[in-house]
This record gives sequence, C-alpha cells and structure tokens, in this order.
Amino acid sequence: MIPIALKLFGKILYIYIIFRLLWGLNYDRLGIAHQLKLSTKEYETEEVIQLTNRLIDSLNACRLRLSDTVLPEPPVDSIFRMAGIGYSRLSDQYFFLNYTQRSLKPSLFTPIADWLSFTGYYNPFSGEGQVRKDIPRVLIPFVSCHEIGHQLGYASESEANFVGFLAALSTNDPYFRYSALNELFTYAQREELFMLALAKDSVRFESVIQQNRERLDTLVRKDRKEIRTFFQQRSNKISPAFNDLYERYLKANDQAEGLRSYDEVVGLLIAYIKKHEKI
Repeated sequence: MIPIALKLFGKILYIYIIFRLLWGLNYDRLGIAHQLKLSTKEYETEEVIQLTNRLIDSLNACRLRLSDTVLPEPPVDSIFRMAGIGYSRLSDQYFFLNYTQRSLKPSLFTPIADWLSFTGYYNPFSGEGQVRKDIPRVLIPFVSCHEIGHQLGYASESEANFVGFLAALSTNDPYFRYSALNELFTYAQREELFMLALAKDSVRFESVIQQNRERLDTLVRKDRKEIRTFFQQRSNKISPAFNDLYERYLKANDQAEGLRSYDEVVGLLIAYIKKHEKI
C-alpha cells in the first residue's frame, strides 16, 4: 500500500513541478504595471465612479458606431485573427506584447462549460488559449484577448484583463472595442458598488445603480440584458463548487482577492489614464 501511495505522490509532485516551471512562476514575475511604469496606488471611490462614467460614455459612443439594433456575429475564426492583429499593433508600442506563437482555439469543453463556469481558459501544458464558442458572440473578442494575455505570460487575471483591453482597443475595430469596453464597465461598476457597500453607503449605492442605468444607451442595456439572460438560463448547482475551487487556486497562487482579482484591472486602468490621459 505504501509503495502505491509513494508512486501517486511522486506523480502528483512531478505534475506540480512541471506546472510551476511552465506557468506557476509567472505569478511571481514583475507585471505589466512595472513594464508600463504605472503607479498603481490605492484608489478612492470617487476615482472608480469617474472611471465608470467615462467607460459608460465610451461604451455608448462605440455602440452607436455599430448602429444596428442586433449586434453582428462575425465568425469565431475571424475574431481570433483580429485579436492577433490587435496584439501585433499593440506590440509596435510595447515590444514585449508581441504575440508570435499563435494558438487560440474553440474549447472542446464547451458542452460542459456551464458546469465548469468558464468563458475561456489557458492550458499551461499545451500553451493553447481556449475560448468557449457558445457564449454571446460579442463576449468572444475580449475573452480571446484576455486568453492571449495569459499566453504572453501574464498569470494574474487583472493583468490579462488589462493587456487584453489594450489589445482590443488597438484593433480599431468597433466590435472589438465594444466588447472590451462592455467588459471593463462590468468590472468598474462592480468595484464601485463593492466600495460603496463596504462603506455602508446604501443611499449612494442605490443612486449609483440608477444613475448608471439611466446613463447607458438603450441598445447597450439591451445587449447587456441578453448577456445576463444567457448565463441566468444556464445557472446550475455544480458551477458554484467549481468557482469555489478556482477561488482557492487563485489564492494559493498569490492572488489574495481570489475571484475578485479580476476586478483589480480597475486600478491598472485608473493608473494608465492618469499617465496617458486617455483610454
């Protein structure tokens, strides 16, 4: 019995060492804030509210450029190509964001994605970015750019969000820009509401929800409602368990905020705007 246990332990240890060498060490690297010389100090609630309003205005303007009531649904392959183009253009400014080994694919696990609770993921053993192909198409541009961020070695979810956002904007494609702005608005709004809840400011909490809703263009609200409906219809009792496991995984890999670490992109974006005075 003991030799079997030792063999099992040896295999687990081997897999862990390979994981650390192929991916885990990226959690300890100097990140995008260091590379872009961004000062990511603690931010105030007012700064997050200003960012959210700015994102709403950009989101509304971008939606007007798409014009049609129903959003377009370009082929997934063309979205993957455009994501690569975004990084290629971004690398003209930041050489370390050059995406050379292109390997982005629709996930084979899409049929069980609702249970596993993912829209995309990075496979550290194959180096492939995997994207769920059945989600609302407008989400796929940003998810693709996010997973490429992981492929470039940004293990932190907030950093993959940030470089993915910059790459999506670099495409100059309104559909990509809309996808990225919509996602960043979600993170920013969630962060501002979290901070207001933490401050126990219930009056302003409700006021911000109402103001954001009224400020959003009607077509943006329609698009976001369709996205919410998609995921609500697929809610199940298994995915919370996988979310809990992923929360533990993130915390075990120096992302102390767990799933909330996705929202930390807000601090990076605030610092970027302060430095460059633009999104």
